[in-house]
Amino acid sequence: MKKWNVLFLVSSFVAICALGLSQADFEYGYVPDTDQILNEHKTKFSETVSYDVMGKFLTEEDIKSFTKAEQRKMVSPENGAVKVDQELIDLGKELFYKETFGNEIFLTDILGFIDGPFGIPNIMKAIMELKGEATTNLRVELSEDVTIGEQSWKKGDKIDTGLDVAKGAVTPLGIPISYSNGRVRAGLSCAACHATVDLETGKVMEGVPNLDFDSGLITALATNSAAFFPTAEIDSIRDYIRDTNRTIENTKGEEEELPDPVALEKAVDKTFIKWPKGNFDTTPDLVANPTQTPHTFTFEAHPYGWNGFSLFGPFRGLSTFNNEVHSFNSDSLSFQEHSEDLFGVDKEVYMGTILQNSAHKKYKYDVTSNQKPSDFFQSVDDTPNVPGVNEGVIPPTFPNLTMITPNATIVSSIGTEVGRENNALSAYQNTIAPPTYRRKVSEETKATGREVFERAGCISCHAGRTFTNHQIIPVEEIKTEPTRALSMKQVGKQLRESYMYAPNTPTPLPDNPTVLKVPTDHINQEQKKLAFNINSKGGYKVKSLVGLAYTAPYLHDGAVAVGPDEIVDLGVPGTLMKGRLPNPYNSLKAIIDKELRQKVIAANESVPQLRDVHVLGIGHEYWVDGSTGFTEEEQKALIDYLLSGTSPNE
Repeated sequence: MKKWNVLFLVSSFVAICALGLSQADFEYGYVPDTDQILNEHKTKFSETVSYDVMGKFLTEEDIKSFTKAEQRKMVSPENGAVKVDQELIDLGKELFYKETFGNEIFLTDILGFIDGPFGIPNIMKAIMELKGEATTNLRVELSEDVTIGEQSWKKGDKIDTGLDVAKGAVTPLGIPISYSNGRVRAGLSCAACHATVDLETGKVMEGVPNLDFDSGLITALATNSAAFFPTAEIDSIRDYIRDTNRTIENTKGEEEELPDPVALEKAVDKTFIKWPKGNFDTTPDLVANPTQTPHTFTFEAHPYGWNGFSLFGPFRGLSTFNNEVHSFNSDSLSFQEHSEDLFGVDKEVYMGTILQNSAHKKYKYDVTSNQKPSDFFQSVDDTPNVPGVNEGVIPPTFPNLTMITPNATIVSSIGTEVGRENNALSAYQNTIAPPTYRRKVSEETKATGREVFERAGCISCHAGRTFTNHQIIPVEEIKTEPTRALSMKQVGKQLRESYMYAPNTPTPLPDNPTVLKVPTDHINQEQKKLAFNINSKGGYKVKSLVGLAYTAPYLHDGAVAVGPDEIVDLGVPGTLMKGRLPNPYNSLKAIIDKELRQKVIAANESVPQLRDVHVLGIGHEYWVDGSTGFTEEEQKALIDYLLSGTSPNE
């Protein structure tokens, strides 16, 4: 019997036995061995011990220049210092693949993303059919007929999920499976979106965005996708009231109607199914503004977030970004205390709307119970000391929003030190370098491309070894999608000063934890205003160009896409919507070639669903073509230089 047959039979037997034991808990997430990872980890973080003091990096040589007393103070956790060593990095790798912070409760029991036609048995069947081989697009059968908007599928039809499965793995990348209290659950870890498989080798490419992960379709197939209504195109949830007798008592003691769950579900599903593959909407602003999943080649790529909102804090804001990803983005209940300010929705109505159609009866709110949604939730919540169901603690500034906790929670597994897991993820991500660029580029071509890069002015923004000047560019200047640039406006109105617990603070929180003011003196106030729409229309951060060969399509909306044939395979409709990955060379050409970009934009604009979610590929109008005096040969050299110069060479 072949080796893969033995592996699958044994794995299936173990899983079945574990799931059959009602008293036994079971949890599994795929973590590749080092020899199953294609990237190399070359940065100095993996080679020495250092300290991160609230975003200020100190090497061993730096520390030697201080007196003994200064050394003790500078590297003290009470001063905000995080020790960056191999132990922290190794923890970060484990977390990158397996840590969910309990989001399987929200995603499975409330959202119901494996309770509908897209279920665990279907997923496992699809993996078994791979016979141990790798895939970048797990095709899963649907267990029932489905209609979403104008699209329909029959029972037994296979959908393209974009989920990746490594060679020999028994679960998709970044989808840990667990069993407890008689229920199978699935969660999401970083690897689901920020890693993919190289089909030539079957190995994992870390940090490379999963460009064809269809998170919009999978969310729309969930039984209660309305739980994420703040990221859909919803003018007002009152538009979905169908029965004025379905009322609850709001926070003011007044009777207020809940929206009809079926009507709201249909409206939300229609938005989510429009998201392009590889995109996800992270902003709770009731506007459909999905952005491309970013790479995680994060070393010196600050500020983080497409608009640079993660400006400061540990690891130059990367831990702030990691915390945000694992809070609201996987548990919309975390904003229950801020729904009035952010969405104009009363807290009780907000919670009732999310819970009224929960997938599991434990979390399903009964509008006829005469019980407030918050009281009902408190009676079933297993994490009562933090808003929502994900594991964590409230920050010292709660319930205020701050720049370091714009989500008002700190995700953390109880029993660990506050922030240790976010910092471990940051430390590990900062070691990830792109895989090797396989195409040979001559030194002469690189030199010509570099000269064009400088002469065209690209270097004014994309400077240094990570090809960024770490700035946020006003939307009026960059001219990229204006509605997306406004998405932090309501959060920006609520911001207060940033404070954080000392990094050695245990959880559960002690009675008098050490609280530190997070230094912000080094932050340019104009940059802050751009990130959070404070007296501004917002902006877009200058992306790091590291790993360009692995991150097409381009721009923040991921809409500058061209396939192998630049005449036919134009835009998202000619690539991802046809199940084709964009070609990095041709897509990068569309960034700098005015005529080709216009064709890409026209292709995107021809599809109503892309217009509806503001994914068009507009902006960043810096041309390196005949219109600006550059020859075709110079343009080619620039593209070759960028693709080869932003990834390690063989």
